[in-house]
Amino acid sequence: MSTGERSRVSSVGPGEAERVELTVGPVAHGGHCVARLDGQVVFVRHALPGERVIAEITEVRRDFLRADAVTVLDASPDRVVPPCPWAGPDRCGGCDLQHVAPAAQRHWKAEVVREQLRRLARLSPEEVTELDVRVDELPGGPLGWRSRVRYAVDAAGRAGLLKHRSHEVVPIDRCRIARPAIQELPVLAPSGRLWPDADLVEVVASSAGDVTVRGTGDGAPVGDGAAVGDGAAERVREVAVGRTWRLPPEAFWQVHPAAAETLATAVLDLLAPRAGESAWDLYGGAGLFAAALAGRVGPAGRITLVESAEPAVEAARDNLRDLPQIEVVRASVGPALRRRRIVGPVDLVVLDPPRAGAGADVVRAVAAATTRAVAYVACDPAAFSRDARTFREAGWRLAALRGYDLFPMTQHVELVALLLPGEG
Repeated sequence: MSTGERSRVSSVGPGEAERVELTVGPVAHGGHCVARLDGQVVFVRHALPGERVIAEITEVRRDFLRADAVTVLDASPDRVVPPCPWAGPDRCGGCDLQHVAPAAQRHWKAEVVREQLRRLARLSPEEVTELDVRVDELPGGPLGWRSRVRYAVDAAGRAGLLKHRSHEVVPIDRCRIARPAIQELPVLAPSGRLWPDADLVEVVASSAGDVTVRGTGDGAPVGDGAAVGDGAAERVREVAVGRTWRLPPEAFWQVHPAAAETLATAVLDLLAPRAGESAWDLYGGAGLFAAALAGRVGPAGRITLVESAEPAVEAARDNLRDLPQIEVVRASVGPALRRRRIVGPVDLVVLDPPRAGAGADVVRAVAAATTRAVAYVACDPAAFSRDARTFREAGWRLAALRGYDLFPMTQHVELVALLLPGEG
């Protein structure tokens, strides 16, 4: 039997899912490994490369199968007991890698990035090797880091987290990757309250010590919101790049307490801004990168922040009012570039798009500007690799790439890349 092939089909009772024995192959984007069943690709969760497992088929598609490893016959040395009792098949779907040792999780994510660069960015193996892709650990450890948690609410009014690829709510006791201040709140049943009028419960524990709880139904606040600490329920304070930020709870902010500072430092290191330079901060959110750039380009510099989400624009205008070299433009990035609401030449560009990536039109517009360097902040290696390929086709090169483990215990990874014009 070759690696990754099925050895036998386990017997199952009427109405039960098929179980098969698999030898697990390499990791793949999405929090699973790849195996093969009679030549067909199987994406297996809760497994590790090289393991022999009994897997339960959870989804049958024309081109592939999905499965959960339910019994491990031969375990990888990187396998550990999940620290959360809610992790695993048919339970909470929030953490993909709790069965993997923390250091091995970072190796897993680095290999996924390398595979996406080869397959989607179409870099050669030599080019990928030269980038020296690795994923660095952030301070604080693999648990107790998540500062923003969104709980779903079931029909009985109990808040919990969703199963993988499902709308079914798992009414957990506490989320082990959430900040301790969130775990201590009486939000979850049975010890906490019920939320009969809410669809979601959003909890924020900020880097400045504010804790905010908000239930929403059909997008509108319901019940009694609560704030703990010095902040008010309608504003959350965060601390980064030497500033205190005041944000609406719904405005985007990185969920790891060390993330904002880490990413801003990486962007500045890669771009090396100079006094008097101009910059675009595209998908600029509340203005983290714009503020960091302003400290380097100085009062003679010029920064244009483009953001479409109203809460983020409001936060940027409020928090950056003391930096007159920053202009905040509320617009979608693509139309803003097409309609020349922002104009070049420009020295530097920061791209921090949503998970889907910037897309070919935005990348081509940025590549066509008179720009000496682009810092691309990415939360999805596949979307980033597609955009990196578009940059490459426009004559740019991927000069440096850094990875950060902003989301321990999950399959997600954050990248900061430096792109430069010219192939030389």
